[in-house]
Amino acid sequence: MAIEKQVVRYGPLKDFIAQGVRVGDTIHLSGQVSVDAAGATVAPGDIVGQVKQAYANVAEVLGHFGATLDNVVAETWFVTDIPAMMKQGRAVFAARTEAYGGPPDTAQTLIQISALFQPDLLIEIQCVARV
Repeated sequence: MAIEKQVVRYGPLKDFIAQGVRVGDTIHLSGQVSVDAAGATVAPGDIVGQVKQAYANVAEVLGHFGATLDNVVAETWFVTDIPAMMKQGRAVFAARTEAYGGPPDTAQTLIQISALFQPDLLIEIQCVARV
């Protein structure tokens, strides 16, 4: 029996991935990175700038489902260099707090990976939201 899904596809990778999928009251977002609408990297080499852009992209996808960052219950960060990121930890997590409009009430997992699909990307943020 097929599950009823609402799927959102847009942007430069729309033929390969869905930006988000809603099943019931749960929204699963594909990992969001620091790219603009054309797929160009925003803030190459700047982890704080990339966090801000990735969250802007998360917010955009959530908006397609009538949701906001307030609906996020869990997130996973995939980072290419955790020690380098933590050297800017206060600024990085301040950008996260700014995106949420205050301290986020979400579960978070942080995972180091060897690379993302473009070499100048430093972080990918994947979220689960409930509506």
